[in-house]
Amino acid sequence: MTLTIMRRITFCAGHRLHRHEGKCQYFHGHNYVAEFYVSGEETDAVGRVIDFAVLKNRFKGWIDEHWDHGFLLSQEDENGIAAARLVQPSRVYLLPFNPTAENMARYLLERVCPPLLAGTGVRATKVVIWETPDACAEASVDGSSRMVACGPESCTISNNGS
Repeated sequence: MTLTIMRRITFCAGHRLHRHEGKCQYFHGHNYVAEFYVSGEETDAVGRVIDFAVLKNRFKGWIDEHWDHGFLLSQEDENGIAAARLVQPSRVYLLPFNPTAENMARYLLERVCPPLLAGTGVRATKVVIWETPDACAEASVDGSSRMVACGPESCTISNNGS
């Protein structure tokens, strides 16, 4: 039997969508909600597949360090990068993809979760990113081993214009 649990993490971040045709091309922000679904086959002596506190520490730790209260931009968005770096101090995170909810969910599921969950006996099976209470994107494991052509090591962080 497979048991699945979910841990919700909230964070604030700004972004803009490079090459968007509408109002999302402008700088704006969201109070994001990320839902991390993890599954395991075995429970521990307490009856858990993993302690919720472990998930919170790992997922929130990564979000806080990499995305929270930062500005997420595509590495291809030269004008957005230049504009965001004019504001000091700033936390500008350059991503190897356009920061849509879909891309963010897929990146978290395929690239961030595996190393964060290594050795825990559980695996991430789904990540949902809520941009608003009415709009979300979901990435889920579908049995294939599809990977995004990027990784945590390829994302660059620019603090204070450096």
